[in-house]
Amino acid sequence: MKRSNNPAGTNPGRTRREALGLLGASAALLGAAQRSAFAQGSDDVLTEALVLRDPDVPSTGNSEGDINIVEWFDYNCPYCRKIAPEIQQVVQDDGNVRLVLKDWPILGEVSKFGARIALAARYQDKYMAAHEAMIGVSSRLTEPRIRELLAGAGIDMDRLNRDATTNAKAIDTILARNHDQAMAFGFKGTPSFIVGKFRVPGILTMAEFEMVIADARKAKKTN
Repeated sequence: MKRSNNPAGTNPGRTRREALGLLGASAALLGAAQRSAFAQGSDDVLTEALVLRDPDVPSTGNSEGDINIVEWFDYNCPYCRKIAPEIQQVVQDDGNVRLVLKDWPILGEVSKFGARIALAARYQDKYMAAHEAMIGVSSRLTEPRIRELLAGAGIDMDRLNRDATTNAKAIDTILARNHDQAMAFGFKGTPSFIVGKFRVPGILTMAEFEMVIADARKAKKTN
């Protein structure tokens, strides 16, 4: 399932209070969601550590940033593709944000193939190259198109195929963990986010992301 609209609108003249008010449930403090989704046991896949800092999940931006943006996305989601450059710009402009990329392939078998092959590219330190190649296209992906894009991004395809096969179980475990976390947070489609302590199940404009980041920092200081 994917989002069919921007729940926040795009009026750049709104104040932060007005924008977050219009977002409604789309930008809510984790609160009860955090208590139900983050388990206390260190072995549970839904601990705060695994949601925010899963060592098997790729991240970009400032690794020591004071705010995490966690995105659940699908390479065949047009809204994920549309918002990707805007999120990257927000992360770059802010300079103190860490972006966590949770592959959540919910739009069919090609989406699952894309997620698995992207995670396999990590074994040759090429996840971001694979991610950017796939998230940067404007048309629906197919398996042959994915292979073409990744080869064009300088990824060793023979090694990629070997790594995808050899590490299939580990990759599927990551995807299952991402899915379980998304379900625990009540996300219905892609893209969905956690920004600091805010749950954002939908897309925002760059200005609205900046607003939520600012409010996440304020919330962090009060705890």
